Amino acid sequence: MAIVTPTTPTTATAVHAATGVLSPPSGVTRVFDAVELERYERDGFAIARGLFSAAEVDALRAHYMRLRTEGSYAGDFAGVALPAAAGQATAGAVSVVDPKPDPLVKYPRMIHMHRWDDISLRWMIDPRIATALRQLCGVDPYAVQTMMYFKPAGARGQAMHQDQFYLRVQPGTCMAAWLALDPCDEDNGCMKVVPGTHNLPILCTERANTVESFTDTTVPIPPGKKLVPVIMQPGDVFFFNGSLIHGSGPNFSTDRFRRSLIGHYITGHAEQVAKFYHPIVRMDGSTVELAVSERGGPCGRWVDDDGEVVELYDPAVRPEGPEHE
Repeated sequence: MAIVTPTTPTTATAVHAATGVLSPPSGVTRVFDAVELERYERDGFAIARGLFSAAEVDALRAHYMRLRTEGSYAGDFAGVALPAAAGQATAGAVSVVDPKPDPLVKYPRMIHMHRWDDISLRWMIDPRIATALRQLCGVDPYAVQTMMYFKPAGARGQAMHQDQFYLRVQPGTCMAAWLALDPCDEDNGCMKVVPGTHNLPILCTERANTVESFTDTTVPIPPGKKLVPVIMQPGDVFFFNGSLIHGSGPNFSTDRFRRSLIGHYITGHAEQVAKFYHPIVRMDGSTVELAVSERGGPCGRWVDDDGEVVELYDPAVRPEGPEHE
């Protein structure tokens, strides 16, 4: 594909370009009821069902499919290479290359689209998302990243991880807004989370199974915690805390995408965030200057509910990067 060199949008041009794609209602003052807010405090996530309309979802899906077919962009990522054993079969003494190519090569993840795509910028700072984050965090958020995952049939998922491992927000944490553009279920690799892990510190990473994950690091699931699927319909937005352990399995379907549009945010009282996420955008589209956070203290150590010190340690910690869903 051709390499596309986009231009940087302004807020004014973004408003114009997003007309006909996004239709936020005026005067949005509340997204979540008391039940969802309670769930967020308890579990570390909340779901805004139908936050975006079917027409908006259709338009966004068509927009990103068009961008994907038009070329490649800075930051496109198809994942780490499949292990040799996953891509080859042995017939006697002859190695036979598996005829099935990695579908993520054709549909790599896109990143930071808001820096050059008007529609992505308007979606990232949409008032519905701003209101939801304000309800969950209690302060106005800053926006730092957009991502688009296509996840076609047969694609690998992403091993369990914490977003805060990458963003390193100080003080406070990061937040994600994860918009489903397709029905998301266990067959096509829906998001999975470990409820209640949002109060944990950053955990130390381990090597992931790259046959099933397009990234090669993961974190352990603490004893007594369970992994649960997040079933979603197009237009639903899944909001979650940056320390929440989450990821997804492979797309086992034969003919279905699991497309999702993702924004990452930091709480408005933050003073630092990792360099990869600069420049930082207020929810009115203006920019704000914050310091660059360096990697913090030791990972994988906390006190559990019984007062016992728990340590999960692996020295092979990955450097800063955008490998998170």
